[in-house]
Amino acid sequence: MTPRDSETESPDPTEPIERLLRDLRADRNGLSTGEAARRLIQHGGNEITRRVGRTWPGQLVKQFTHPLALLLWAAAGLAWLANVTPIGIAIVAVIVLNAVFAFIQERQAERAVEALAAYIPAKANVLRDGHPTTIEARDLVPGDVIMIAEGDRVSADARLLEGAVEMDMSTLTGESMPVLRSATDTDPTLPLLEAGDVIFSGTSCAEGEATALAFATGMQTELGRIAALSERVTIEASPLEDQVRRVAWLIAAVAVGLGVAFIPLGMFGAGLSLADASVFAIGLLVGNVPEGLLPVITLALAAGVRELARRGAVVKRLSAVETLGSTTVICTDKTGTLTENRMSAHSLWTPSGQPYLELATAMTACSSARLDTDPPSGDPTEVAMLQAAADLGVQTDADLRDSSRVVRFSFNPQLKRMTTVDQVGGVRQVSTKGAPEVILPLCSSVADRAGNELPMTEAELGAIHTAVNESAVNGLRVLAVARRVLTEGEPTPESRADAEQNLSFLGLVSLVDRPRKEVPAAVAACQRAGIRVIVITGDHSLTAKAVAKDVGIVGDDVQVLEGAKADAMTDAELSSYLDNPDPMIFSRSSPQTKLRIADLLSGEDNVVAMTGDGANDAPALRRADIGIAMGKSGTDVAREASTMVLIDDNFATIVEAIKAGRRVFDNVRKFVFYIFAHATPEVVPFLVFALGGGAIPLPLTVPQLLAVDIGTETLPALALGREPAEPGTYGQTAAKVHRGRYSGRNAAARLAVCRVDLRNP
Repeated sequence: MTPRDSETESPDPTEPIERLLRDLRADRNGLSTGEAARRLIQHGGNEITRRVGRTWPGQLVKQFTHPLALLLWAAAGLAWLANVTPIGIAIVAVIVLNAVFAFIQERQAERAVEALAAYIPAKANVLRDGHPTTIEARDLVPGDVIMIAEGDRVSADARLLEGAVEMDMSTLTGESMPVLRSATDTDPTLPLLEAGDVIFSGTSCAEGEATALAFATGMQTELGRIAALSERVTIEASPLEDQVRRVAWLIAAVAVGLGVAFIPLGMFGAGLSLADASVFAIGLLVGNVPEGLLPVITLALAAGVRELARRGAVVKRLSAVETLGSTTVICTDKTGTLTENRMSAHSLWTPSGQPYLELATAMTACSSARLDTDPPSGDPTEVAMLQAAADLGVQTDADLRDSSRVVRFSFNPQLKRMTTVDQVGGVRQVSTKGAPEVILPLCSSVADRAGNELPMTEAELGAIHTAVNESAVNGLRVLAVARRVLTEGEPTPESRADAEQNLSFLGLVSLVDRPRKEVPAAVAACQRAGIRVIVITGDHSLTAKAVAKDVGIVGDDVQVLEGAKADAMTDAELSSYLDNPDPMIFSRSSPQTKLRIADLLSGEDNVVAMTGDGANDAPALRRADIGIAMGKSGTDVAREASTMVLIDDNFATIVEAIKAGRRVFDNVRKFVFYIFAHATPEVVPFLVFALGGGAIPLPLTVPQLLAVDIGTETLPALALGREPAEPGTYGQTAAKVHRGRYSGRNAAARLAVCRVDLRNP
């Protein structure tokens, strides 16, 4: 078989490692500097190419081609045709003023999120010319050998060559618990994301060390493919943009129709000259055009953007502020949004209530986390257990622990346990932690109050199972801890099987990712406002249900649908399921599930806000009416795909944003009514002028009319745009937008306005 040409055909990342090395024309000592430079030219930089958005020239042109601006351009053209140059200049000045003002406000809002970029690590450790070196991550190429250690973020998709690491895959899979990846765990039949010897760009190493062969960089990585998928999801116009566009075209049609109709009427019916008839037509156009509408809307939305930024939410599109106020459904993640995204020990349990010292000592020994860094490093579960041990007065110094370690058998996700052999108190001790169902069969005894080992009885085993079940029902993650003290002449175990036998059960540790304290009040506000909350998470159903119940989203009879079952449903079946107005939970959900839910809910005339933090959430974030990315834990791809970024990752901030959106919409309605009421007395004098054959002079010239508009229309409207919320309500807002383009039930979208109190029940 002739080796494949790596320049024309991508290698199969699951093929035997020696063949992959051959196909990539690489070896275990890494690439030479010259070869890496050549491949960088061939493959391009290791970067996620962001979606090309509107450039500033396009944004500026858009401000000059809005329907209201086009109407003013028509008035300026008439002025020049009628040889009334000063009027034309004045109108053009108003167009330019409005356009520049709106352009500046939009650019400021869009630039606010750019500081949240840079998710891919800036540096990478690689082997070049056979020696370890640190390079810019963008210079990684296929064939590079990268070195991964605890705390590192991976810069490319790679196949492990040596070692084993526990990887935080939440950016790609949404799963909050780290998974083991080992160079010896090869199974080509598994999907790539589940392959035991493959690591991916954007994920991070929670524990262990390894070397890996990069086989994909940049947009060829899984992270890049998800980013490319999100580009194919189109962004719909916001409800306010739809309304303003339709109103603008309506105004344009009426004004042009009146102008065209009254020019011949003025000339032939009233005997006006062409110049006077043109002045009349210009006056009708200028009088009917609400020059202040666009800048006032822009300013009101910009004020909303600044207010949200102060509250911890960066909005990328001005119109999104109003869309937030129209939200009818919030699809929220659990980890980090409803919860603190920080594991902590909820409780410790020991048989017969013996002291916790032995349990805490074993927890400290069987760990690789560190508390002496800021923030603490390592697996979140181990950090929580170490903190609990420290609170009990046990020494948790990581350097002392590592110097006393004899053997470590890393956590294995298939076995669901981790074991270490350490020098503890002058003796060698085997310490094991893991899932209770796998630890208990390995235990032949139980430690009593004095630390003595007594045979495990059926009664004690039953009590342990009861304690485990009680914690699991409450949504807690339960780990069992056991030990075995090696006798003086007993050899140190060289294999996991030798170490993990005849253990003595010490106790249980219940861990919890606590709900944020401000979330229950925010959920209650949503319920009072008629906003439905749906939890979509990658975590287990029991955990998701417990957290959702704690914060008040659901009750005891909640519907919980596993992601696999949702994926097996047809669109009609899933849509029917979503039609139930009750709160619901989707657990173990995939990115495709989130995208389908966003699409089906929007198709049922809802305005959907969708939260997400991983790159896998990007398509759903773009499809939702409001995509909300996490600023702390979110990936660059998710932030790029979203409409709003939460700086604090807090669900309560979403509710504050909805309140601000409702206030903005209420104020927009106020000044729209004011502006159109203001137009009537401006048009009437021109009608009197035309019908009187010019005998009754115009009280105001067109330039004066423009000046009056700017002074007595725009400035008061600006003040209305900054009004605080009306007492007793937090905004009259679009509660439901009927989108005919989705359901086909309406020829045009219509706005239903409701009054909802977000503060008082």
